[in-house]
Amino acid sequence: MRRPVFSAALLVLALLAGASGARAQALQQAGRVEDVGVSSERLGRLTSTLDRYVDAGLLPGGVILVARGGRVVLHHAFGHRDREARAPMAPDALFRIASQSKALVSAAVLMLQEDGKLLLSDPVSRYLPAFATTTVAVPKAGGGYDVVSVKRPITLRDLLTHTAGIGYGNGVAADRWAAAGIQGWYFAHRDEPVRATVDRMAALPMDAQPGERFVYGYATDILGAVVEVASGLTLDAFLRSQILDPLGMGDTQFYVPREKAGRLATVYSLPQGGTLVRAPDGTGMQAQGEYVDGPRASFSGGAGLVSTAADYARFLQMLLGGGTLDGVRLLSPASVALMTADHIGELYGVPGVGFGLGFSVVEELGVRGTPGSVGEYGWGGAYHSTYWVDPAERLVVVYLTQVIPAAGLDDFGKVRALVYQALTGTVGR
Repeated sequence: MRRPVFSAALLVLALLAGASGARAQALQQAGRVEDVGVSSERLGRLTSTLDRYVDAGLLPGGVILVARGGRVVLHHAFGHRDREARAPMAPDALFRIASQSKALVSAAVLMLQEDGKLLLSDPVSRYLPAFATTTVAVPKAGGGYDVVSVKRPITLRDLLTHTAGIGYGNGVAADRWAAAGIQGWYFAHRDEPVRATVDRMAALPMDAQPGERFVYGYATDILGAVVEVASGLTLDAFLRSQILDPLGMGDTQFYVPREKAGRLATVYSLPQGGTLVRAPDGTGMQAQGEYVDGPRASFSGGAGLVSTAADYARFLQMLLGGGTLDGVRLLSPASVALMTADHIGELYGVPGVGFGLGFSVVEELGVRGTPGSVGEYGWGGAYHSTYWVDPAERLVVVYLTQVIPAAGLDDFGKVRALVYQALTGTVGR
């Protein structure tokens, strides 16, 4: 059941009809986790370890979801959604997922390629003319920098692989990015459409030549603007009508509906050597942010979404299924394979790991040195969240917390080790 690309005129009718959300079903709960090769006793080691982080004052709380073979074997909420109010964390808590937004926008670009709306090899300027003449800041030996022209146009594939040379405004020409008011990944407070912000980026000197370095930054925000041009919809409307509604992801959005505000997890900070501190109210990357009461005008494809563990697991299960879930096909198996292949080799710079079209990808398990499988892909978010998909084990893991910064925390490594030690056998395909 391949969804059509909606025109703006049909969008209202689609939303009123509920799009495809009514057809979608939740990931099924495993009756006995042992039936899918998981030990319930060993899963207890994972949940008790997370509880100890809370007891030690290192984590406020969080939610972890583990699915194997399409069966949920663990959906565990621990700690508090709000420590000061002593409000317990709930499995349906809403989390700011920050850079986990990138995977959905990357999928949107591949969907548009499948619809004949664009090609990954296209120059960005075909959709955003402001990028027709971009520049790069080159440091000078005695200090300062020169501004030079790009050697070749930036392509959509460069953006997907973060090799476009575009950072978060803190590179060589940070002074110019600061003067333009474009630094850091937080967008929720901006009272301008993302396209307007992105067009202003194009006039600023980038950090590297296209294709020459892995530079993590605004690439996916720019892709969000491309999605708007290629589809004729706002990014919010495209994701809703083409991905979120078809997959039944009703709790994923850029801004939290006010009736759901009580489910939004509180942000905390953990400084190096310190203890958890509640982040201040207000705007910013290390504050509670404006995800409820903000202007609701800027849809950041790189870091703007709010979601739940269950919603995000449905998106990942779709990818694990080769682009389909519950009879709804969003992508072809070929597109999923392309997204999850290494595209940049040693440019990524992490031993044993490459980078695809929106994800890091495991290439050599022993070189990486942590449990997993070759072909595993995933990423995370700035509020201390992470996820991965392991096709060899038919495994999906989503782990969400709200801690920024999270100095000195080693829970990601513990979660990974304790998920894999709980796998005791294979699961049939």
